[in-house]
Amino acid sequence: MRTVLNFNANWAFAKEVSEAQNAVNPQWETVNLPHTWNAVDGIDGGNDYFRGTCCYVKSFAKADLPRGEEFYLELQGANSTADVYLNGKHLARHDGGYSTWRVNLTEEIADENILSVLVDNAPNDRVYPQVADFTFYGGLYRNVNLIAVEKTHFDLDYYGGPGIAVTPVMNGTDCNVEVAVYVTELQEGDKISYTLTDKEGNVVAETVCNDTKASFVIADAHLWHGRKDPYLYTAKAVLLRGEEEIDAVSARFGCRSFEIDPDRGFILNGEEYPLRGVSRHQDRWGIGNALLPEHHEEDIDLILEVGATTIRLAHYQHDQYFYDLCDEKGLVLWAEIPYISNHMAGGRENTISQMKELVVQNYNHPSIVVWGLSNEITMSGAKDPDLLDNHYVLNDLVHEMDKTRLTTMACVSMCDMNEEYVQIPDVVSYNHYFGWYGGNTDMNGPWFDEFHAKFPKKPIGVSEYGCEALNWHTSDPRQGDYTEEYQAYYHEELIKQLFTRPYIWATHVWNMFDFGADARAEGGENGQNHKGLVTMDRKYKKDSFYAYKAWLSDEPFVHLCGKRYIDRVEDVTKVTVYSNLPEVELFVNGESIGKQTSENHFFYFQVKNVGESTLKAVAGDCTDESTLRKVDEMNPDYVLKEVGAVLNWFDVTAPEGRFSLNDTLEDIMGSFRGKLWFTRFAAKLMKGMSGKKNGKKGGGFEIKGDGIMKMLGGFTVLRLTTLVSAMNIKFTKEELLKMNRQLNKIKKPKKK
Repeated sequence: MRTVLNFNANWAFAKEVSEAQNAVNPQWETVNLPHTWNAVDGIDGGNDYFRGTCCYVKSFAKADLPRGEEFYLELQGANSTADVYLNGKHLARHDGGYSTWRVNLTEEIADENILSVLVDNAPNDRVYPQVADFTFYGGLYRNVNLIAVEKTHFDLDYYGGPGIAVTPVMNGTDCNVEVAVYVTELQEGDKISYTLTDKEGNVVAETVCNDTKASFVIADAHLWHGRKDPYLYTAKAVLLRGEEEIDAVSARFGCRSFEIDPDRGFILNGEEYPLRGVSRHQDRWGIGNALLPEHHEEDIDLILEVGATTIRLAHYQHDQYFYDLCDEKGLVLWAEIPYISNHMAGGRENTISQMKELVVQNYNHPSIVVWGLSNEITMSGAKDPDLLDNHYVLNDLVHEMDKTRLTTMACVSMCDMNEEYVQIPDVVSYNHYFGWYGGNTDMNGPWFDEFHAKFPKKPIGVSEYGCEALNWHTSDPRQGDYTEEYQAYYHEELIKQLFTRPYIWATHVWNMFDFGADARAEGGENGQNHKGLVTMDRKYKKDSFYAYKAWLSDEPFVHLCGKRYIDRVEDVTKVTVYSNLPEVELFVNGESIGKQTSENHFFYFQVKNVGESTLKAVAGDCTDESTLRKVDEMNPDYVLKEVGAVLNWFDVTAPEGRFSLNDTLEDIMGSFRGKLWFTRFAAKLMKGMSGKKNGKKGGGFEIKGDGIMKMLGGFTVLRLTTLVSAMNIKFTKEELLKMNRQLNKIKKPKKK
């Protein structure tokens, strides 16, 4: 029988070592896995985290290994290219940092052994991802195991898979279950015992045969029904040689059916089951991507608390333990490969191998319903023939490998809905940030209505939407201010628009957690994307977290927003309360100021701001408290100060009735002189973005159409100049102040 020996302990590690080692260097750092070398520099900003080759070395004696005829090294995550050497001999290379892969060590094992693994996360032109808004942590950041098996064993070589594939298909109330196994060196006379057991361990079907496939019927099957009832069966296969058990594998599975209807959305087991949830990146503050089981468990608990029914696992294959947790908790998953942002002519084989690994390794998880082909891959345009063909190849590959699930992809907002590319997968979703990256929040719902009307047979979803929030605060929230209050407002508006359109097959907030993006320099804390509903350390749930909990969770609660926004200058201030209960009463210093009912779970109170006040919200048996304090001047700790910014918004002069850098392009263009100013500004901007006279492309984005101009209209001039700095379009302080002086000369139109 196979034995799995954990190989995580006592590795010697060194940076910038690109040759295999024949001995353990005692001067090197000793590390235990999981490990990444970018846990700190990958989230501190500057886009200067170490990307190169590092070396892990471990010694072991053959006498200390379990008994077996063959020995495999199993690496569950090595980012992004890795080479394995045993006793100086190169045995394998693997391209792709997020999947499991194995190496047969048998022929090279000696009595005493030196195992050397070179891991490289340096840029290249063949392995995805290379361009993306997240840190590409390097390292052996998941478990490494040594697997001992007999010569005849369930397959360990085929794309890192488990050696068993279970296909349950509903037929009325019964479930037809096919179990296929993959065997290496099967001998004549060997047999395979198949057993299906229910959640309680009772045998529901079994057989013994010499075939690598077996079919069963589970009469009146207990359904896997999402969060309501995530019931799991187990299929086990045992290799028999006479009475001896040679090897065994097992897999849990769920009996369920689903469809995605272009009008009714997601349907699970014949019932409408709205997919409303979040996206998840796997990294954490101070840990990077080297997670332990308790980190995955905490993530699941937080996602369950918010009430989500679905997770988009972005932008790569996640840890098998996390998929297992999703099976157990009933979360419906979108699983994808890191084919993202920048199509590479030399990367096609890597998209194919990573897709094969994703499907083979995760085929048995009932939580997965769609395979994601790519994310925002048309940032340089959607008409590249090689890009289109790559997607057709991947789409056909997935359908060939898995007849039971659908394909999808996440389209970048600027991709025109009429492009051929959009029609390739079975269902499609869009990443839209109207109300954050330009445009206004009220543009979101109408855009999806337009798509649905134009393509009534194509299911449409929302793969990303969100905005950033740090510990900045204001009573006048505006797009781009990075305040917790604007993020809360944004998500209130998006919830009301998206959740009331049943045809949207799935919605995925970007993101459940703040995550590492070392190239980012905005919001006052560089190195992270702060669109999470929860901070990167998982310690603070932002107010927007509770907006979703109010709509999605059945657990009664009430939440007072603004707990970090205590000092306020206004005499009367708005206090927001979220609850999934129908009525909320607010008390100020023990006195009720009234009750409110709300169909959308959002409650707004006007509170007199005098001295220091204790606020208490009551909904049913639930209460929540916060503090309010009257001050004469805005607390400077609440005001965003961009780290490394050339100019902050509060440094901009803005005379009454005149424009400034703090005004939106839409407002500026509302005046004749403002439109003239914008024409000159836009010409300069487009020239810098394209580097070409025609100005058709900027920073990798295809720019055309009224939709893009509507998006740009929501930006303030200052914010737009900050964002385009990521495209190496730089403005000096003197240039910005000159533009501001020009705008100060332009009168704002009188409001009608």
